[in-house]
Amino acid sequence: MRADYLTVGGTLAFVEQHGAEDAPPVLCLHTAGQSGVQWRHVAPALAARGYRVVVPDLPGHGRSEPAPGGPVTDLGVYADWCLALIDRLGLERPAVVGCSIGGKIALDVAVKSQHLAAVVAMAADAHTGGRPSVSGLRRELSDVAAPSRTDRTYLGTLAVVGRDVPRERAELIATMHRREDPAVSTSDLLGWATHDLRDALPRLTCPAHLVVGDDDLWLDVERVRAAAARIPGARCTVLAGIGHYPMEEIADFDAVLDGWLTELTAVPA
Repeated sequence: MRADYLTVGGTLAFVEQHGAEDAPPVLCLHTAGQSGVQWRHVAPALAARGYRVVVPDLPGHGRSEPAPGGPVTDLGVYADWCLALIDRLGLERPAVVGCSIGGKIALDVAVKSQHLAAVVAMAADAHTGGRPSVSGLRRELSDVAAPSRTDRTYLGTLAVVGRDVPRERAELIATMHRREDPAVSTSDLLGWATHDLRDALPRLTCPAHLVVGDDDLWLDVERVRAAAARIPGARCTVLAGIGHYPMEEIADFDAVLDGWLTELTAVPA
């Protein structure tokens, strides 16, 4: 594993890379308020399967410095930043995989770029239909210092982990998630609630796979299916007993992702 601080999009960002530089590249994006640590088990195992795995902390997250203008509320800004990272690292036809806001960002990157091998968007649709409440999230921004905020993050994470995830694993996921910066995560969720890709998805040209857990309380499975239907040739998978964080909830997720990527890249773009 190589870890570097790279200047990307005007900010100093922490980026992990696993695997050989000449291997097929995969860019892995984290969820709202979190960091690349969500991929800590998947990235090295996926690299061992023959990929070059790139795991950044988005601006303001984890070990990356803040975005130049402070917390980001437009997921399109993150998508542009990912494109700059792809260019900075010289990634040739990468696959982009993301979860939650990372999934939406991955779709946005795929709309904006004609040079991806594939996109896998987990726990993401084209538009949330105003869920969660934008006005409620804006109120959250004035309440980010509340002592109970980390408890709300912990309990909220447990609520959207799937029923088939062992309790010990679910509690570890929730414990890791409570480390988030409330101002950053709330801004991320504002981006999640307002980002609308419905009209843009038909322009997506690379092979695409949308994935949703049937225990994901953040998403309506039918909205995810509808988003996939707007992308030419896209696939949609509903994971039984899984919630909002497939890469953390599913043991040996590297094998699952490898299967998806192999199927996608076998289809002519």
